[in-house]
Amino acid sequence: MKHTPRPGIYRVRHLASGRSLLGGSVDAPAYLNRVRFELQLGTHRTSALQRDWTQDGPDAFTFEVLDDLKPDLAGRVSPDDLKELLALWQEKLNWSPQQAY
Repeated sequence: MKHTPRPGIYRVRHLASGRSLLGGSVDAPAYLNRVRFELQLGTHRTSALQRDWTQDGPDAFTFEVLDDLKPDLAGRVSPDDLKELLALWQEKLNWSPQQAY
């Protein structure tokens, strides 16, 4: 079975603090899998996120795709469209640097 990438906006949220890793990817579910895997291994590059994961465990986090971005007719996603969708979600969530990992 061939994997079909799912472009979109993702969020990893620490329930206790409300802090989130928010971003866009050409394959949001795959990116979330990568983040979860790195956290489980203890190798995630965002030290504060890794620290919270190590301290509170996986049940203290949610992993979600917030929105999908449809590829063009050739199956491509514009980086600018992904950035624009991320900016819309930052506005919708009233995003601030204090909420970010």
